[in-house]
Amino acid sequence: MASTDPTKYKLNHSMIRVKDPKRSVQFYEFLGLKLINKLENPDAKFDLYFLAYDSPRAVSHGNHWTDREGIVELTHNYGTENDPDYKIANGNQEPARGFGHLAISVDNIQAACRRLEDAGYKFQKRLTDGKMRSIAFVLDPDGYWVEIIPQKPLEETENIKETDPATYRLNHTMIRVKDAQASLKFYQETMGMKLLRTSEMKEGGFNLYFLGYGPDAPATSAKGVSPIADREGLLELTWNYGTEKDPNFKYHDGNAQPQGFGHICLSVDDLDAACARFEEQKVNWKKRLTDGRMKNIAFVLDPDGYWIEILQNENLKTRANW
Repeated sequence: MASTDPTKYKLNHSMIRVKDPKRSVQFYEFLGLKLINKLENPDAKFDLYFLAYDSPRAVSHGNHWTDREGIVELTHNYGTENDPDYKIANGNQEPARGFGHLAISVDNIQAACRRLEDAGYKFQKRLTDGKMRSIAFVLDPDGYWVEIIPQKPLEETENIKETDPATYRLNHTMIRVKDAQASLKFYQETMGMKLLRTSEMKEGGFNLYFLGYGPDAPATSAKGVSPIADREGLLELTWNYGTEKDPNFKYHDGNAQPQGFGHICLSVDDLDAACARFEEQKVNWKKRLTDGRMKNIAFVLDPDGYWIEILQNENLKTRANW
């Protein structure tokens, strides 16, 4: 049987549903991402838009879309843009709390935030709001939160007025988890990720865990800057203390009504071998490779019921003509 090496996996993309693809693509392009692929499904009445950083200075410049990290996939179901009652659940409001945000790291956070504000985009949290002065949250056209984090200490950039979106990174995707230990075990042992960084926020009653593939993270970083701010394709797990003790507590997976966030996606070195390994690990499946018409993707469920798409990295082995 073919083997699979989890160190070659990539957290390829995060999917969110959007009401109006024109507005959403325009927003993410304003943040410097480029449309690198579009999959049209007129028979099923939906289209998929894949955006990523692709300048010559981008981490995965020029790579096949399955051989990247840090992609956002926008799913548009036909007709929603003309439906006044259609509304996306952004994952941060009851009863649909679960998914939290996407995060983009930028060269100059003050200038990046000014540029967004000047363009008329709304903020959930400006740099000057609250205690945390080194992060901001801008709202995309559907109200999803996009965290803006710095690649350099704030004092180095406060007097510089320029920002270059070509240097930005789609750094991480945040989801809330009920039981931190169960989720950490799953993502490390089953999905092969490394725990790169832990932030304990005891006063706030929560911890943040950052996982990903690739090299280990530096132990220290510059003031106010994450040591993994220059990376793409990371997963942030947010655990609020005590949720694991409540048998009735459950996060919303984004795919039950009201819908919003859809899934994260891992691209793997050998899709059949990876799925055989997941079977050995006794994962909960949403869709096996052999289920349904689409034989080139599978979906695994994490401990909270979030969907994880499994996809072949076409640069390592050709399988599908995407």
